Amino acid sequence: MGKVYYVSKNVGLGLLVLAATALATIIALSIAYDKERAKNRDKPEDGTSDSTGMPTPPTTPFIPKEPWDHYRLPESLVPVSYNVTLWPRLEPNADGLYIFTGHSAVVFRCVKETDLIIIHSNKLNLTTFNGHHAKLSGLGGAAVPTIQKSFLIVKTEYLVLQLRSRLAVGTSYVLHTEFLGELADDLEGFYRSEYTDDGMKRVVATSQMQATYARKAFPCFDEPAMKAVFNITIIHNSATVALSNGRDIGSFQNSVVRIWARRKAINDRQGDYALNVTGPILQFYERYYNASYPLSKSDQIALPDFNAGAMENWGLVTYRETALLYDPIMSSTGNKERVTTVISHELAHMWFGNLVTLQWWNDLWLNEGFASYVEYLGADYAEPTWKIKDQILLYDVHKVFAVDALASSHPLSRREDEVNDPAQISEMFNTISYSKGAAVLRMLSEFLTEPVFAKGLSSYLNTFAFSNTVYTDLWDHLQQVVENTPGMHLPDTVHNIMNHWTLQMGFPVVTIDTRTGSITQKHFLLDPESVVDRPSQFNYTWFVPVKWMKTGVEQQQYWLLQKTGIDWVLANINVSGYFRVNYDLDNWDRLLSLLNTDHQVIINRAQIIDDTFNLARAKIIHTTLALRTTKYLSNEREYIPWESALRNLDYYILMFDRTEVYGALQAYLKKQIQPLFEYFKIITADWTRVPTGHTDQYNQINAVGMACSMGVEGCRELIQGWYRQWMKNPHPSPIHPNLKSTVYCAAIAFGGVEEWDFAWRMFKNATLASEASRLRSAMACTKVPWLLNRYLDYTLDPTKIRKQDATSTIQYIARNVVGMPLAWNFVRAKWSYIFQQYGKASFSFSNLIHAITRRFSSEFELQELKKFKEDNLHVGFGSATLALEQAIEKTTANIKWVTENKAQVLKWFTEEST
Repeated sequence: MGKVYYVSKNVGLGLLVLAATALATIIALSIAYDKERAKNRDKPEDGTSDSTGMPTPPTTPFIPKEPWDHYRLPESLVPVSYNVTLWPRLEPNADGLYIFTGHSAVVFRCVKETDLIIIHSNKLNLTTFNGHHAKLSGLGGAAVPTIQKSFLIVKTEYLVLQLRSRLAVGTSYVLHTEFLGELADDLEGFYRSEYTDDGMKRVVATSQMQATYARKAFPCFDEPAMKAVFNITIIHNSATVALSNGRDIGSFQNSVVRIWARRKAINDRQGDYALNVTGPILQFYERYYNASYPLSKSDQIALPDFNAGAMENWGLVTYRETALLYDPIMSSTGNKERVTTVISHELAHMWFGNLVTLQWWNDLWLNEGFASYVEYLGADYAEPTWKIKDQILLYDVHKVFAVDALASSHPLSRREDEVNDPAQISEMFNTISYSKGAAVLRMLSEFLTEPVFAKGLSSYLNTFAFSNTVYTDLWDHLQQVVENTPGMHLPDTVHNIMNHWTLQMGFPVVTIDTRTGSITQKHFLLDPESVVDRPSQFNYTWFVPVKWMKTGVEQQQYWLLQKTGIDWVLANINVSGYFRVNYDLDNWDRLLSLLNTDHQVIINRAQIIDDTFNLARAKIIHTTLALRTTKYLSNEREYIPWESALRNLDYYILMFDRTEVYGALQAYLKKQIQPLFEYFKIITADWTRVPTGHTDQYNQINAVGMACSMGVEGCRELIQGWYRQWMKNPHPSPIHPNLKSTVYCAAIAFGGVEEWDFAWRMFKNATLASEASRLRSAMACTKVPWLLNRYLDYTLDPTKIRKQDATSTIQYIARNVVGMPLAWNFVRAKWSYIFQQYGKASFSFSNLIHAITRRFSSEFELQELKKFKEDNLHVGFGSATLALEQAIEKTTANIKWVTENKAQVLKWFTEEST
């Protein structure tokens, strides 16, 4: 039976490291969505330190030549087990610092003769034994070489022991270390989180070890293939709680599923929903994987300071509060869905990622892409009425199409030598790995069929349980199932088919000519004039599985379309394939005619809209053809087509909201959105009820938000009335949780200082994380420049904006047409500080560059961007390096597009808005 728990009675301690006797791995602890990088503390980027721990600056340019100069560990030693003791101090010492101390004994086996022991250690002060940083002993009476010299490498984060003689192959040894580290608030490794409860300050010692931060908690072989058994001892006050991946030794409690959070959050029943869905999701995965849950318990904890979305630590999953806690009164439908999908994603990793772990980070896509795909399956099982599987189209497929259509994209699977240092590893945690991985695996499951896919997956997981793999191991097991399935025929092996999708970047546009029956494919590039520097062994061709219908009747799946007499063709139904589709103009005209006369006949309207807008940007079809797909929207009532249209029209808003085109665009969208606004006003009895359908609730949000932005009569008054009523009487709020984000943003945009300051007070007093998150985003909507500049300054003060929220707050401000240039100036002025705080290995850091440059569409802005790059080469860009290159590429494409399309777009919107 599951339970929910508050973190502690007095001072909370959540120690989230590997568990007693749990066979696990550092990467299994450490795969997440995003996180921050700590201060560099004035240490050099390379160089060594002597036995005192003081860095010795390099005197010559760094050239890797010694084993410790390389970021990858040598293959000579393999860890077997760890005994780790940690003692976090939850009160500051005389110097005002929070620290932890500990000691570790790691048993390792020598598999290749060597006179070096190289193990990761970062920002730990190591106790010296006879002048060395560690002690070495042998098992089974083995002779132990004497340590000749020990030193620390700052750049590659190593402790190195040089021995006077070689270790013997096949022999096991024990490395003993004692250490002290700072329990800092940097959100990485073993760190400190703080919150206030009943007016009292509470401290939590917690961990975030993904991807290269376990070495900040204790010396270890910090690579995903270095799995080992861990025995953990935590020293803590009896008034606090210690949690880890396994059960406490001697514990016979059988609360298999537990939710942990702040006392008030639990008392307000914010953990109940997570508890209710965890059991069903675990049961689903046990059946789906045909493998039992591999642990004795499942703890999930919401942390006040956690810059990742969530982290699938085996048996103890950590979450940002917004990803785990749901208030039945104050939270929205979107909050509820986020809790479900994030839990589903993290629990999927208990098997795929933790039980079986990829060998190295270059194959991260398979781990994260898989979880990003099956999270929809687990969530659908827990909440079947939501029909959430349909939303992968919006949240993953269309999202990643926009990135993978750039010449600066990259393949899903990269060469190992391309992914070495922490910044390169963090850069792999991107939209390609998550969303393209999900889309491609979904396509694979579709053309194999789900039963065949699941059977191969089960074979893979059971064969490689507790070990490591490369992505081709999964293809092997799927191929075996294909060969043993009667009637299953593929045009080639699973390996050869999938290699085309994983080893080359991008995706095809499939062009179907209904007049001739011909079908062709071509690498789709958003800017067809861009140069692709990365050659492809497959010459950018793909095996394309096509599901299609003719004249409204679904046909058998083909890998090629055959010439046939047809009225109209619609290919890639349900968007099961990872490709775009183009047609001859006659077929486009037939499809557009259907949209305007009987739009429900076309089942994938969202795909048609998204394909046409992107085909137009790539100059494959005319821009006005894409715009024509939106004319029927005044009759559309479903969420997914509307959301697809609004996302694509958002590009037009970004390109033109500072020009004369915006007036005509606004008038046209007002005309299209008004019927939807009136529809929801009627079915909600003048906004007093909630639509019954899950996606209808989302579409109501779209209707209200867009109606207010476009000036639909009555919308502004409705929003301001709700907000003023809330200001007069904050408890209870008159605004439905579903509409809070929209109402807060619009009311603050329409208002001034009074509305902003009220939101700030409510933000500071919020006890529900999702409510605080809504307000933090909404305050960026003001049109008052000095308020936005003050808000930017707040991001530098962790007492005002938590470190975990700093960069996302800047991004919110950059979304605002008034805030964008202010955020750009702020980031340029503060780049060195921002980079040192967040940029060296943060997964989310690249989003900052993307957000600020979204509107860039002039030659002046392009030159500013290039100058920013040049001026800060000495500082660096870390995990945002690729994002900066993509920003330059996208800005260049935007300039071309605006130059070529501004006049005709203005003309079209003007004519259609009357």
